[in-house]
Amino acid sequence: MIIYLAKFMIADSSTVIANSYNKRQDHLAERVVRGDIMSSDGHVLATTNVAEDGNEYRYYPNGNMFAHVVGFSTYGRSGLELSSNYYLLTSNANIVERVRNSVYNEKNMGDTVVTTLDYNLQSTAYNAMGYAKGAVVVMEPDTGKILAMVSKPDFDPNSIDVIWDSITDETSSDKTILLNRATQGLYPPGSTFKVLTSLEYMRENKDWERYSYECQGETVVNNVAIHCYNNTVHGTVSLADSVAFSCNTSFSNLGASLDTDAFHSLCETFLFNKDLPYSGLSNKSSYVLNGKSDPSQIPQTVIGQGDTLISPLHNAMIMSTIANGGVMMKPYMLDHIENYNGDQVRSYSPSAYKRLMTVRETQDMTELLCGVVDYGTGYVLNTSAYSVAGKTGTAEYNEKGESHSWFVGFSNVENPDIVVSVVIEEADVSGVRAVNVTKQIFDAYYQ
Repeated sequence: MIIYLAKFMIADSSTVIANSYNKRQDHLAERVVRGDIMSSDGHVLATTNVAEDGNEYRYYPNGNMFAHVVGFSTYGRSGLELSSNYYLLTSNANIVERVRNSVYNEKNMGDTVVTTLDYNLQSTAYNAMGYAKGAVVVMEPDTGKILAMVSKPDFDPNSIDVIWDSITDETSSDKTILLNRATQGLYPPGSTFKVLTSLEYMRENKDWERYSYECQGETVVNNVAIHCYNNTVHGTVSLADSVAFSCNTSFSNLGASLDTDAFHSLCETFLFNKDLPYSGLSNKSSYVLNGKSDPSQIPQTVIGQGDTLISPLHNAMIMSTIANGGVMMKPYMLDHIENYNGDQVRSYSPSAYKRLMTVRETQDMTELLCGVVDYGTGYVLNTSAYSVAGKTGTAEYNEKGESHSWFVGFSNVENPDIVVSVVIEEADVSGVRAVNVTKQIFDAYYQ
């Protein structure tokens, strides 16, 4: 019991205090002015203003742009306001100053949370999405640092008191506004899932480079009709061509030969049906196909349709594993903690989750993904300014064939800099394409 209490009070205190139901937060707030949240490049994302009458109110200088990732500090709190609550309500001001404040019954200044978020990339991603719904995640594959996280539709956290009743009304059309689609939104992965289908095929077939298929634009596999996009006839394709052209008929053909139990195991190794190693709120991606499934489920599943669902953050983590030589890093958003005078009191370092691929597998997969940009569906990203490897995706979400648009990939292929994961909901309605949003982000990073 003593050991447990020590762990609870010391090791777990920062996590426990971040729970929105913990009343200790209120007691801390009576003694500490809530600290600031900053971007990595010095922009204030959240601060506490104190009026002449002594009343405090939280102010978000950037309004909607960081709404989901920074969150809000009332109504239970959300985002970084919730996960960093312990640090924001802790003061590491000079001990003399704290003693003086105690004597005069004045509040201490809370610590400042400095994040890994990059203001320029966040701004670019936010503006590139326009009025489209969806999400963007930008992260460093070799560290796990999250550089940008955008979710739309959004809201102004400065007006949370005004809009709270309307956006939490179950009958409201705005009831999903508070959902951070980057971590909690679950979407059919569409053709981005072909990355894992390809990996399973490569593992089961050492001669995968000899794969060949004659695409006629449509086919029937396990009594299921499969069509390539717009019934395009790709002709004779290799596995590299199948990835580059995102050939549905070819993938349904090779997918029918896979060991579905082994494929299920691979997907769970890549964290489907499991919690992500991420400190913020996130939902589990789902994958259900296995050896007991009806064979008719295979053709749709292997091309990223069926019952498979994934979050943009999870998709970014899978691509980061490839970009990082097979090691998946734990995504994180806190860089360090400072007192209000700028003296550092705590820092955070990259942490690996696990090696999931061999170096050779990542090299082979990267070559396939380069083809997508060199001559395939991601050709809009083909530029002399930087190199890109990645995968486009069109994910149908209803029987009408209406679809979401995906892109997930990394830049500077020889020594990857950043991974970008973008999903645009109802892209055929909004006219916004994930690959075009991605290009603006890469352009901004290299400019």
